[in-house]
Amino acid sequence: MKNSSIYYSVGALLYCPANRETIAASIIGQQFGRRFSLALCLEDTIGDAHVEEAERCLKASVCQIRHTMEHAAFYVPKIFIRVRCPKQIGRIIRLLGEDEALITGFIIPKFSPENADAYIQQVITANEQLARTLYLMPIYESACLIDLRSRYDVLYTLKEKLSHVEELVLNIRVGGNDLCHLFSFRRHVDESIHRIRPVADIFSDILTVYGMDYVVSGAVWEYYSGSGWKEGLISELADDKLCGFTGKTVIHPNQIPVVNNAYAVTQKDYDDAQNILQWDSHSPFAVCASSTRERMNEQKTHANWAKKIVFLANTYGIRQP
Repeated sequence: MKNSSIYYSVGALLYCPANRETIAASIIGQQFGRRFSLALCLEDTIGDAHVEEAERCLKASVCQIRHTMEHAAFYVPKIFIRVRCPKQIGRIIRLLGEDEALITGFIIPKFSPENADAYIQQVITANEQLARTLYLMPIYESACLIDLRSRYDVLYTLKEKLSHVEELVLNIRVGGNDLCHLFSFRRHVDESIHRIRPVADIFSDILTVYGMDYVVSGAVWEYYSGSGWKEGLISELADDKLCGFTGKTVIHPNQIPVVNNAYAVTQKDYDDAQNILQWDSHSPFAVCASSTRERMNEQKTHANWAKKIVFLANTYGIRQP
């Protein structure tokens, strides 16, 4: 498992088209709260004929945030840029100039064996040139994951490629909507993506291959208003957590507090985690009752879980009763 809070700190990742001219004012005005990350998208949310315009708008937004920071205090989220192709990474860095200091990293869409080397090299080059850490978050959503005859080879090939920059991979992300699109699926407000077996099986394989070494984040939930949207999101988040996902892509500010509350740690879990991590090494026993005497805590078996609980508490806090 990842042994640093930074990998658990992305939290609710709010997607926004990079050409949204009001995004800087919304960040400065703290309209989205103080516990989320931001993804400025130059890929699917931008028309093919409007990419350069979106890049200029992105530049203006980041510049406005950075300059306002010099004389005003407000919450600045981790900012990621979702690019279209490998070369766009270098182009965006040059376009941003000094404002690139606000960028946490890049989101890599449709990550596949065909583009992995080029994307990884671009991120390596950017880190060397800037002499600071820029992270990447690859999205597993391409058609190469569908074929059962090659899926495992694809997943392990990509993992091997990422192993050379493992410390720079902040999260592995999954593209639920893109994978559903390949099958012509779309879930309703009362349906969890984990019930769509062809897609859920892909998720399970991704978590099996990557879950012990990387933080894997949950797929987007499309609903943000209307009857049952919140209940549906809460239900899918429960499935996400049970399956091993941490964090979630969101597409509307309404979803942010729901995600944060779902990943907040209960007091019982936090107390048990602390007891496990502070186990008396001289004790003849490696098992005892939990703090509430409701379940068993075993030092050797539950140590990784306990570490994760503490990292989650650092990011999402402890849920109040």
